[in-house]
Amino acid sequence: MKKIILTLLFILILPCNAQEEIALEDSYVIDESVLDTPFLESEVEKNDIPDISTPPEITTENTKLFDKISKNLKDVYELQIESNDVPSCLLKEQLTHKFKKGPIESIHYWTGLKFNIAETIEKNDSDTNFNIGFVNLFLDGKFKGGKENFRIMLDPTHRNNHEFMQYLFQDVYIDSQRIPHHRILVGNSRPGVGHEGASSSYTLPLASRSQIARNFGTARKLGVRVMGNYSLVDYDLGGYSSGTYFTDFFPGGEFDGWVNIKPLGKTNGKYGKLTLGGGITAGSRNSKDFLVSSAYIGYEYKKLWFKAEYANADGSNGYTGFSSKKRQGWNATVGYRINKKLELIARYDEFDPDKKISHNNIREYTAGITYYIKAQALKVFLNYVFCQNSSSTDSHRIILGTQIAL
Repeated sequence: MKKIILTLLFILILPCNAQEEIALEDSYVIDESVLDTPFLESEVEKNDIPDISTPPEITTENTKLFDKISKNLKDVYELQIESNDVPSCLLKEQLTHKFKKGPIESIHYWTGLKFNIAETIEKNDSDTNFNIGFVNLFLDGKFKGGKENFRIMLDPTHRNNHEFMQYLFQDVYIDSQRIPHHRILVGNSRPGVGHEGASSSYTLPLASRSQIARNFGTARKLGVRVMGNYSLVDYDLGGYSSGTYFTDFFPGGEFDGWVNIKPLGKTNGKYGKLTLGGGITAGSRNSKDFLVSSAYIGYEYKKLWFKAEYANADGSNGYTGFSSKKRQGWNATVGYRINKKLELIARYDEFDPDKKISHNNIREYTAGITYYIKAQALKVFLNYVFCQNSSSTDSHRIILGTQIAL
């Protein structure tokens, strides 16, 4: 199965010009001027007529091309990725270009795809949809010296709540690592609003983020942030424009801060990995204030892991846009890695979309199974979600999808 999938990937990424070269080298070019000159059969020796009953020999260039494809396919098939906690790519080595001259040391261009088929059942009605999680185009660069990097990430998919050009540019930033244990980032990025709200889309345990992450976090903003990482503590502090996705130039200021305490950080994993986190998001957008406070606990021991998060909002400025409503929610997720390839996940997720209204909570019960073909670079997943809505009709949803990062 893995050989078939990887072979299809290489066929898709085979450069068009290489395919054209093969086609040209395997065909005969006819000189049209010869067709205008009459000749007698006796004037042409039989041996002078080319024998087209056998194909031309494979050229050295063709041999090198197919040898290169075979080698790359073998390298990807044998690729070993140890961790599922970080984003990874199948073709990082093949799609990285290094420069001998100039200020840029290397450029890595890659793409990430996530899509699924979802079957939603509500009462006696059902609806099947093909959903695009994301289509991301990346350009990751490293400047000479290795202390500064840059990223440009584009998302060409259409989102109904944003104009095309507003949503096209996602990550556009430069970051410096000249200070030990720190990154200083300037530009447009996803700030640290909540734990899952700030997590990479490529490392999410389930098909969708939690409800508090979807509503309060995961929006890109323009600003300056400082990220520190030590054995016992890490933090993400930043000041931003409260305008999201380039919708406004500067409708107000915003502060996003998050701190994690790691009590077992110096035990080398002997007792597992424990993280206690919390943060706030505060600011003003078009003279309207908002404040979100969050708390998080996470524990991982061998094959078992657990995460829980709570958030309370007195106004918010997240992915779904600005809201002046008082809202809150919490969720708990548990996962078990049967082996390096197979993982089982379950989540309880509760959200109150308006604290002024009684009996309107939305509860989501999710069960999932993920098969990591090549860690987060190539995986398939199956999720079942039961949505219990206190003020509306309950629903069931089955999601089958895949994630590919080339």
